[in-house]
Amino acid sequence: MNTPLLLTFVNFKKNSYIVVEGKRNADRFFIIREGKVQISKAVEVVEEEGGNLLGPGDFFSVVSTMSNHSHIETAQALTDVTLISVQKEQYGELIQKNTAVAMKIILQFSRRMRYLDEALTKLTLKNNSEDNVSQLFIVGEYYAKISQFNLAYYAYSQYLKHSPRGVNFNATRERMMKIAPYVKSPPQVFPPNESARKYTKGTMIFSEGEPGDELYIIQKGSVKIIKIADNNEVLLAVLKTGDIFGEMALLESKPRTACAVAYEDCMLLMVSRANFARMVATQPQIIAKLTTLLSERIWFIYKQIANTLLEDPIGRIYDALLIQLEKSRVDSNVEQSYIFDFGPNELINMVGISPADGTQLIRKFMNNRNIQLVNGKICVLDVFEIAKQTQYYRNMQRIEKSRHSTAKKARH
Repeated sequence: MNTPLLLTFVNFKKNSYIVVEGKRNADRFFIIREGKVQISKAVEVVEEEGGNLLGPGDFFSVVSTMSNHSHIETAQALTDVTLISVQKEQYGELIQKNTAVAMKIILQFSRRMRYLDEALTKLTLKNNSEDNVSQLFIVGEYYAKISQFNLAYYAYSQYLKHSPRGVNFNATRERMMKIAPYVKSPPQVFPPNESARKYTKGTMIFSEGEPGDELYIIQKGSVKIIKIADNNEVLLAVLKTGDIFGEMALLESKPRTACAVAYEDCMLLMVSRANFARMVATQPQIIAKLTTLLSERIWFIYKQIANTLLEDPIGRIYDALLIQLEKSRVDSNVEQSYIFDFGPNELINMVGISPADGTQLIRKFMNNRNIQLVNGKICVLDVFEIAKQTQYYRNMQRIEKSRHSTAKKARH
């Protein structure tokens, strides 16, 4: 006999603060039963899709609770409210008892991720992201230009497959014929029902702009997620064993928003849309993992968006490293060394700086004696140095803005 799920109902008076941005150790999230709640952030870089006003059936604080990071928003009661309080450890049981709630959270998170990803692309690359099949041709052109012929060939082949009447169809065929002699690993083809898939290092798993209806779980190895924009490759993430990717295309039936490339030899478990529907009902631990993953990504992308507010590019570089430390749960207040999963070029891409400008900036950045290169990857001898430098640039920007504001008032 199944025991009932015991959820707590809590009440807040009008104008009460329910959660406060920056507070750590979030251990529960809330579903609104009655009333209205206003969500706000200290720095509103982009407004939430659909606005920040929540009502019955909506939920908040899931990102902070499921990712185990600090709160990224403040929630205030606009009216007297009644909320359902769900502790983190109750989430798996909630999924089993109420699949609809879990799917609502996952689908909303997926839409939120896509919206925030597009907002970040506009802020860092000053360009709208492409999410249609024509992006496949752009991806192919980029990799052909830098002689990454395996990746170019994959993107070109997908363009021919999904855009047989596209304006670049003939040009794509000509380019494929030209680079074919240099392609060492042609695109892999797997039977539709083969869920275990092995990819060698440097192989493209899927391309930005490609239609998709499956997600992947990394069983072994690592995968990098990248985007091609403004004729530049931008590193979004390096995913490791246990991570899930490709879920947005599966959940929303929309084209891939980024490329996935094997960062090293890897083994992946493919989950189709049909299998995913069964997983929701039979494997709540996978759904809990997916919710946690999406929460982690949303938290991370908020931090990336806030990074765009730092005007000094060196400050943004330090802040980007601090975000990576926080993401990996490395305590930056403890003296210890740390090797990141990427090198200087990928770091420059992370903060949306062009390669032309990046060379000089990296040279200045590497003048810090605490920063070294180990096998092509960035190593910091004392992680506290990253936190200290980030705070320095934030303080300098705050002082400069205050000085400009004072001077402006004096003129008037």
